[in-house]
Amino acid sequence: MNLCYILSMFFFLLSLIFFWVGLGCINVIYFIEFNILSINSCSIVMTMYFDWMTFMFLSVVFFISFSVICYSNYYMMDDLNINRFILMVFLFVFSMILLVISPNLISILLGWDGLGLISYCLVIYYQNIKSFNSGLLTILMNRVGDVALLLSIAWLMNYGGWNYIFFLNFMNSSFNMSMILFFIMLACFTKSAQIPFSSWLPAAMAAPTPVSSLVHSSTLVTAGVYLLIRFKNLFFVNSSFIFWGVLFSVLTMFMSGLNANFETDLKKIIALSTLSQLGFMMSVLFLGGFNLAFFHLLTHALFKALLFMCAGVIIHNFNNLQDIRLMGCVGKYSPFMGVCFMFANFSLCGFPFMVGFYSKDLILEMMLFINNYNILLMGLIFFSTLLTICYTFRLIMFVILNNYNSLSINFLNDNSWSLNLSLVGLMIMIIFGGSMISWVIIPTSKLIFLPIFFKVLPLVMICLGSFMGYMLFFLKFSSKFKKMMFLKNFLSLMWFLPFLSNSGIKISVQLSSSFSKMDQNWVEFSVSNKIVDLVKSKVCSIELMFFNFNKLINLIVVLLFFWVFFIV
Repeated sequence: MNLCYILSMFFFLLSLIFFWVGLGCINVIYFIEFNILSINSCSIVMTMYFDWMTFMFLSVVFFISFSVICYSNYYMMDDLNINRFILMVFLFVFSMILLVISPNLISILLGWDGLGLISYCLVIYYQNIKSFNSGLLTILMNRVGDVALLLSIAWLMNYGGWNYIFFLNFMNSSFNMSMILFFIMLACFTKSAQIPFSSWLPAAMAAPTPVSSLVHSSTLVTAGVYLLIRFKNLFFVNSSFIFWGVLFSVLTMFMSGLNANFETDLKKIIALSTLSQLGFMMSVLFLGGFNLAFFHLLTHALFKALLFMCAGVIIHNFNNLQDIRLMGCVGKYSPFMGVCFMFANFSLCGFPFMVGFYSKDLILEMMLFINNYNILLMGLIFFSTLLTICYTFRLIMFVILNNYNSLSINFLNDNSWSLNLSLVGLMIMIIFGGSMISWVIIPTSKLIFLPIFFKVLPLVMICLGSFMGYMLFFLKFSSKFKKMMFLKNFLSLMWFLPFLSNSGIKISVQLSSSFSKMDQNWVEFSVSNKIVDLVKSKVCSIELMFFNFNKLINLIVVLLFFWVFFIV
């Protein structure tokens, strides 16, 4: 039997089991310990932590993995190494499971490093120069987070162990606690691609589309948000960290939304939308809405996985074309695909009663209800949400409703039943999953009193954003704008973050070469090698000197011989 079907059914069964177990564990926490090794009084124990959050998140991860592996059977059918690809995806999911169930920073580091290493292997799966560059940028950015996590492990030794889950309730406002929070925030910012570490996320689009669907929905980029939710008790230790965290996350949300409106690559637009939603989750998290951030994490995983899978099929059927200006008529030639793509985009906008509506609308209403935040912060969050709706409707206009702009021959169809099966599951969850998850996470409804204008503000933003996206679809840039290279690059190159990342990588490579010399033996490289280089440069002069010295010695020997035998 095909490996894809075996693993997909395995993940589907695990998803159902974890969901039903999670429903019964709302107020229950399970600790499971395995004694791996015991020598005299020293024992190595593997601890697993299960609560309702673990069960619900793993249920969503397994369900998306089921859909992605079914989808891979269609998308990667011509690949000679499809079994290797599926096993790498399985290892990727296993690393995420290890990270989610661990109350220990050491085992979290294993899952964290596993995600980084396997993501590098998957990004360079298509072996070309672009993939190699993207993979290098991805793994080097993630190594910064790995180093920060290692430093947080070192600082946590001040509390006598690495099981952070036991120390969160009594950690006080000390310097040690501030350093642990700083390093955890730095690690989560690199993994979730917040400013200034945002450039690796669009570069990781060089991976196959099933990997992008898994990475951007429920595994790699959400690991940072999930870890910060676990460390939520530490946010009261140092308020300055909360200020800077909110600032960078809101700027990430604004920057990605602005750039997505000027992007023409289909996969990069969806990657920038992931970046925008990650910034939204981070900002909500730093403002104190931990359960709301987790709720949006689950809903975002469902519609973003479907969005990437639809985009992969569209690119596949357009003969690997990714420019949205050359697409169109997907809804006419491939109606089921067009409906799935439209529903995923509507959910991204927060359209009423889609899965994204239940989390996004609740978050915006809670912000308006609490109303004790900075007006600039609130303005940036709501304007970034408006930009999200704008680029989403621009994408719909180009891909679904536009005239056909590519070659006259096309391969748009809905004939693959394995593909349709992988999309139908996510489609059902997008329609019904929002209410299901909201009943579990928020069992008692929140009573929010707002004026009528604030109450209908999300709907007004949807209407206004759709009109802006419609106008952007017809926008033609003048020649004067095209000559303004600084503004053009600023709006389309993520505020020059890729250039800053590349320059940082060059500097780090130069430093590593010098540090490697110091690590090996600085005396050898600074003294012995200099002497050897000096001898090599003067070797001709030294050979000539030895030659003349040899002739002089021979002359002296001849003269001595003559003097001894003939004169004496």
